[in-house]
This record gives sequence, structure tokens and C-alpha cells, in this order.
Amino acid sequence: MPTDGLTLGIDATNLRRGGGCTHLLELLKAANPSEHGISKVIVWGSRATLDLLENRDWLIKENPSALEKGLMHRSLWQLCSLPGQVRKAKCDLLFIPGGSYAGDYHPVVTMSRNLLPFEWREMRHYGWSWITIKMGVLRQTQSRSFRNADGVIFLTQYAKDVVQGITGRLSNTTIIPHGINPRFGQLPRVQQPIDAYSHQTPLRILYVSIIDVYKHQWKVVEGVAKLRQKTGWPLALELVGPSYPPALSRLQSSMKRFDPEGRWVHYYGPIPFEQLHTVYGRADIGLFASSCENMPNILLETMAAGLPIACSNRGPMPEVLGDAGVYFDPEVPVEIAGVLESLVGSPKLRTDLAHTAFSAAAKFTWQRCADQTFAFLANVHQKFLVGKKIGEVSAGF
Repeated sequence: MPTDGLTLGIDATNLRRGGGCTHLLELLKAANPSEHGISKVIVWGSRATLDLLENRDWLIKENPSALEKGLMHRSLWQLCSLPGQVRKAKCDLLFIPGGSYAGDYHPVVTMSRNLLPFEWREMRHYGWSWITIKMGVLRQTQSRSFRNADGVIFLTQYAKDVVQGITGRLSNTTIIPHGINPRFGQLPRVQQPIDAYSHQTPLRILYVSIIDVYKHQWKVVEGVAKLRQKTGWPLALELVGPSYPPALSRLQSSMKRFDPEGRWVHYYGPIPFEQLHTVYGRADIGLFASSCENMPNILLETMAAGLPIACSNRGPMPEVLGDAGVYFDPEVPVEIAGVLESLVGSPKLRTDLAHTAFSAAAKFTWQRCADQTFAFLANVHQKFLVGKKIGEVSAGF
């Protein structure tokens, strides 16, 4: 293993599943740290997380026993033991992709991943619940982490604006979007007129996302039902993703109301991430109705899959999708119906949007994400050294 160059520590304490693990896996898979003066990367994490990471000659995986225990043990380890571990390993910089950090080590770079704690409008959907309390605590801990960090990575301009509306202006930030796994890439298909479909082979509208209160799947069911009733078109709605029980209950009530015989709404539950690209490949239209996102990875996947897209007009979705989709208010079923009517009724519009979205998705690569991330990390380290020297000189007078 090379010995000259910087040593980067990465705290994966809070990365247990989902997008956080995917980001770390893809980031390190695409990374070439030596190009940025980094010769060694040490990752502290659970065994399950570390097993996802490919072995590299510059990568060291550390699995403290506390990270195999409950949340309290993990949090105490991060607060009390991690700073000492980082110093013992002689790290030059600590990266916290999970967002929250209360230790005293510097320089440290953290990352904004979860926007829900910073948007009260969205948190209200949960009412007075444990999740609301949890989000309130996260808002405080992450705000403190961002203010104390030497650098903060945001995924979108929208997220940066929202967070800084709470924290105030942060001193050193950058925007680095996630990438898309190449297996999601599928050339746009030839778009057929609605007359080419039938109730036996309907036009498939796909919505991939966790069933949750800010994802509005029950509103989508109502919107598609209104369009079917108005036009008689053979449309099927396919929903894929894990579920938050109260939201699933609302979805099931909507399905029973608008499709009591289960003919055109289909909820398939969670599908392994490794198989999702095949789900996109069977769809005709992609739909995304979330009202709260930091970086809508599912929207990126839908763009790369070459699908025409009907999308929520909230959050960072217009920033990411741009003019490659048509937009609706995700809480207004009649708007969802109207936007889908314009899309389904025009094969040309579907064709144009699919090609535009597919082209736009090409810029979201993990190679780009890795290069920009490691460049920012190295830059933060350099700024920290300069600031430290200035402080030492000032102290000498």
C-alpha cells in the first residue's frame, strides 16, 4: 500500500442500508484517490456495510464490535471512540457521509442526505408521532454538525438553499450529485399511440418509491382513476417499493375505493435494488410524485431508463429533470390526471421527453461524483492547513 500522501478516514457508522450504502459503495468503486493526493482510505463501519465495498489496495476496513450493536452503542462509539481511532490512524481528514457528527476531530467534512428534518411542511404529514420527534432531533443534530464542519457536501442546489435557510450561511460548501449505475441505462423505446394498447396489454405507468406519506401514492391512484374514467384508456399503475405502515394503509384504502377488483392497480412491494432495472424496462411511462427529496435517485434511474416522465413539481425535481418531463402538484389528483392525459395522448411528446431525459441522465455518473468528492476533500484539507498556519502566526504576535 502506498505510504506517501494523505490518509482519509470515513465514518460509515450510520450507513446501514439503502441510498447511503449505495453511495459509499459506488463512490469508492469509482474513486482514484491518488489523483487527489490521497494514498490511504480507512472506513469504519458494520460488517454488513464493509462487505459491500470492493477490496482496493488503498482501502482499509475497520469493524469495531460496537458497530454490530444497537443505535445507542453505535452513537456512543462515534461520539467517544471515533475521534481517538482517527487520531491513532493518523488520518489527515475525516469524512462523515451519514451527516451527523458530534466529535471534536478536525478537519471534518459532512454531507446532507436527508432533507425531511428541514422541511416542516413535509413533516406535518406524520402528525404527532415518533417519526416527527425523531426528525426534530435530527434537525438539531445535523444543523450543529453542518455548522461545525470544515466542509459540507450537498446533492442539489435546492437542498443547499433549504438547509441554509435553517442553519444560516455555511462557510465551505459544494454541490455534488449522485451518479447512476450504468445498468439502468436503456435506450428510449418507440412510443405507440394509446390505440395500440388494450385492457389485456395496457399502457404501464410505473412509480418506484417507498410507500410513505410524502410520496402520495394514494393521490396517484386517484389521479389515474380519474383519467381512466374520463377517457376509457387502458392504463395500468404499477407501484414498487417497501412501505411505511400508515401510508400503506392509505394506499390500500385508495386501491379498494378506485379499483376494488384489483384489475389495474398493482403493488408489488420491495424489489431488490439489483433487479430494479428490469422493472423499468417493462414500463411505458415513469411517474414520480414525491414532495420531499434531497437527491431523487429514483428519478435519475427513470431518466436513464429512457422513459417519458410525469413528475412532482416540488423540491429539487425540476432542478434535476429540467425540461425533460411534465409536472404536477403531487397532492392534487386532478392535476396528476391532466398531466398524464397530455402525456399518454401524445406519442410525440413522450418520444421527445424520453430522449431528452435519457440524454440529461448521462451527466450523472459515479466517476464524476467520485472525482468531485475527492477533489473537495483534498481542498478542505488544504484550506484547514492554511487556516491553521495563519492562526499560529497570529498567535505569535
